[in-house]
Amino acid sequence: MALIAANIILVMFLLNNLNVSSCALLTDCAFIGEEETNSFYEDGDVVLGGVFPLHYTRVSSLPPYTSKPEPGSHKYFSARALRWMQTMTFAIREINQRSDLLPELRLGFHIRDSCDEVPVSLKASLLLVNGQPGPPATGNGSMEAVGELSGKWDLISLGSRSPVLGCADVTRSPSPVIIGDASSGVSMALLRSLGPFQIPLVSYFASCSCLSEQTEFPLFMRTMPSDAFQVRALARLVSHFGWTWVGVIGLESDYARFAIQLFLHESSLHGVCAAYVHLYPVVLSQQPLDELLDIIQGSSSKVIINFCSESEVQSIMRAIRQRNITGIQWIAGEAWATAKSLWEEFGDLLSGTLGFGIRRAEEIPGLKQHLSRLKPSNIQESAFLTELWEETLNCRLNGSVNTHYHMVNHLDRKPCTGMEDLKDVYSAFSDVSQLRVSYNVYKAVYLVAHALQKMSDCEAGQGPFVNGTCGKPQSLEPWQLFHYMKNTNFSILGEKVDFDRNGDPIASYDLINWRREQDGSLRLLKVGFYDASLSPELSLVVNESAIQWPVGQQAVQSVCSESCPPGKRVARRKGKPVCCFDCVTCAEGEVSNNNDSLDCTRCPDDMWPNDMRNLCLPKHVEFLSYKEPMGIVLCTGSVLGASSSLLVLAMFYKHRATPVVRANNMELSFFLLLFLATCFLIGLLFIGEPSDWLCRIRYPAFGISFALCISCLLAKTVVVLMAFRATLPGSGVMKWFGPNQQRTSVLLCTVIQGLICLIWLLTYPPFTNSNTGYLRNTIIIECATGSEVGFWCVLGYIGLLACLCFFMAFLARELPDNFNEAKFITFSMLIFFAVWITFIPVYVSTAGKYTVAVHIFAILASAYGLLVCIFAPKCYIIIFKPAKNSKKNMMRK
Repeated sequence: MALIAANIILVMFLLNNLNVSSCALLTDCAFIGEEETNSFYEDGDVVLGGVFPLHYTRVSSLPPYTSKPEPGSHKYFSARALRWMQTMTFAIREINQRSDLLPELRLGFHIRDSCDEVPVSLKASLLLVNGQPGPPATGNGSMEAVGELSGKWDLISLGSRSPVLGCADVTRSPSPVIIGDASSGVSMALLRSLGPFQIPLVSYFASCSCLSEQTEFPLFMRTMPSDAFQVRALARLVSHFGWTWVGVIGLESDYARFAIQLFLHESSLHGVCAAYVHLYPVVLSQQPLDELLDIIQGSSSKVIINFCSESEVQSIMRAIRQRNITGIQWIAGEAWATAKSLWEEFGDLLSGTLGFGIRRAEEIPGLKQHLSRLKPSNIQESAFLTELWEETLNCRLNGSVNTHYHMVNHLDRKPCTGMEDLKDVYSAFSDVSQLRVSYNVYKAVYLVAHALQKMSDCEAGQGPFVNGTCGKPQSLEPWQLFHYMKNTNFSILGEKVDFDRNGDPIASYDLINWRREQDGSLRLLKVGFYDASLSPELSLVVNESAIQWPVGQQAVQSVCSESCPPGKRVARRKGKPVCCFDCVTCAEGEVSNNNDSLDCTRCPDDMWPNDMRNLCLPKHVEFLSYKEPMGIVLCTGSVLGASSSLLVLAMFYKHRATPVVRANNMELSFFLLLFLATCFLIGLLFIGEPSDWLCRIRYPAFGISFALCISCLLAKTVVVLMAFRATLPGSGVMKWFGPNQQRTSVLLCTVIQGLICLIWLLTYPPFTNSNTGYLRNTIIIECATGSEVGFWCVLGYIGLLACLCFFMAFLARELPDNFNEAKFITFSMLIFFAVWITFIPVYVSTAGKYTVAVHIFAILASAYGLLVCIFAPKCYIIIFKPAKNSKKNMMRK
């Protein structure tokens, strides 16, 4: 579409400038149309063309092509663009004075105003590449002359030194290369129009990444980095300050569209979301301005990236002031990141602005003197310079050649006195403190000069073209010049200038902060840089302490959702951008130790989150310890029980000759007391940190010790029961229940329990287990039973012996004589059953040290029950009623 539009413009330009009625029948070519005088021109062996946006109009419109545009209709004059023009002339004159660069060639220049518009720029470019002939020849004005002229319009030979169109009276030589334009859109139009004729274009400010497409724009180079690099820098910048919710706006142009598209992709890689994306039209009337400001006011984003030129910024800032919108952190695209002209009117709104400016030259030696040489005596040499003088000093020169008017008609100004001096007022023209675009222009001129030098140094037979031929500066072909330009690298002002295969330079940007000085003036302070040649983690450097912010002393917050602190995770909101989310506390057992964690991480089994759930801490290790009160109490109970049993045993041994001790089988009583002491001490095996060997001892020891105790009681009960049956005449029962048989019965009952324990230990023995599932923040070190069947078999066998013992004792409870222990054994078994029946549900329902404590308590309670119920009455008689400890008393019914 752009190519079609450019061709239409070309045709309309020709038709509008052909005066058929005044044309004579031409035998030679002639320049038909108005002669353009407003330009900078200096002849040379090779004349470099240049187009610069010296004038521009904030409100653009498409010409109707029914009438010529009025001259001087552009509303604004750019002193900065005039500095760019003068930088080009300075660079060319500097090269002409050098002896080491192009000593046998003299460069010239032909520089025109593009007005930042495609039609004007295209017209200027056509004049540059064709040269500018003298006045038209006379003739009869027939239509045949027009046809003959159009047939001779041969742009194929544009780069040759011969006159274009076969004209012999060319007064300005054609340019084989154009340095320009500043706008990406205008540059694309020029490339599509001049590209078929192989005219190279070197831009100093067009940054659209679309221009890097070599298949579409094969004759394009630039000293301005591609937007692809600028966008990466902007994405890194907003990510650096934690701005995840930014507004993105831009002019409806190729430059902004491509830049925004790249930014959205690049910023998403850094977790940055666009609160809105809005492209406003070139014609910024009130309606599109209202739409834009409604979007800005309706959004929670406080950071706005604006891809446009300074003229659009003026309109937007003026509307923002009317709406009284404040507190915005503006991020400038490189097109207006250093536009000082905005400060005077909008300094209060733009203070604190951040943006990436192209690399600044510290100084171009001699440029300041070149710019300051303007005096009233030589200012009338050019309408451009005259306009600068009148606009800057606000006066009118006598005989002024300025035809432009802007905010004030130049005819209404007071006459200049001749005493004015540009040094007395500030002007962007003479300001060399921020040589950025000017430096690009400087490098562009030197790029062409070094390419011409390589062409001049080429030796016949070793050239890059067919049969080793070289290009000749004396008969220069533009496409040959471009070949040398593509393969040129050089050093300038200490910087090495290289180009990639797309004709783009290696990107390096300065991070600029718009800083208000104490006197209210603007200082474009460098607060960092971005260097694309460095690794991603080192490419961006920011000096935050040097930044002046729009509001307060810190950067604004611009997020859709507040950052999720450690201990929480991000929960996406359905249908919303990824930057809009809720913060959800991590589940039990999980932590997040970073801001905005997408997922929580489960702690290892031996660790547990702290209260903030941002750190895994070692779990508290739990086991029944000797040092804690419960362990001390149970340990004391065990030792006291064992001591009591041994004390009773010693007492019984001392009084072993007394009837109370001798009654009811003294030997079994001694065994029982010894085994009870063992049962009490078994409780100590359950206290302390478990280990595998301890676990494999405690359960069999518990089972066997209680089997011994109950077996002894069972044997005593059976002996008592059989003793009364042996008193019947002719009964020989007691011979089966003598001391040896009693000991054998105890041993046999115990061996069965030992076999059960042995099978348990050989199949699936108890082991140490770290239980992390019962208590969330505690590791319970416990003895797992291994085989549950084995554990319950041991416990069940003890219960079986106890049931038999209780049954026998119950049968013998009413037998006569005072030495009958059956009723005490019956009562002790009732206590035993009560303890262990209670123990089972409590044991199953508890965990950790409380399970162990219940187990120990059951052991101690049942052992104390046996000790007290069976031996307490006898001890009472021995100690307090020795008179009853007689055979006569024992035999009494």
